[in-house]
Amino acid sequence: MRLTVFTDYTLRVLMYLALEPTRRSTIAEIAAAYGISEHHLTKVAHRLGQSGAIETLRGKSGGIRLAQAPEDIRLGSVVRICEGGMAIVECLDQEVSPPCRIAPACRLAGILEEGFEALYKALDAYTLADLVAQPRRLHRLLRQEA
Repeated sequence: MRLTVFTDYTLRVLMYLALEPTRRSTIAEIAAAYGISEHHLTKVAHRLGQSGAIETLRGKSGGIRLAQAPEDIRLGSVVRICEGGMAIVECLDQEVSPPCRIAPACRLAGILEEGFEALYKALDAYTLADLVAQPRRLHRLLRQEA
């Protein structure tokens, strides 16, 4: 299994914001720190704002910041927000036509669902605070010029 780039960027944005949870950061600042596209991060910030994980403020003194304490943001929840909307495999997608011929006798879908649930359960054991447990080191690395 591989998480999407969107999920990766989402976790990176949250980590960046968790280093200084009350300060507003800009998309441009975060993109520069990681050396990634502002365009992609704009989409990430939009989704995080919709989910309630971050607060967004437009305008001259605008920016984004966490809407909750890092200790309250479970990694499993974040990954579910990013990845949870799609079926794990095509045969679980109710809208696929024609349906898989072996679906009535196949155990693969159930096994995959069980595996993904185990992954989410493992991620739920950790919070955003766990990801930024070494803030000085992360600050130093993120402040380097690319």
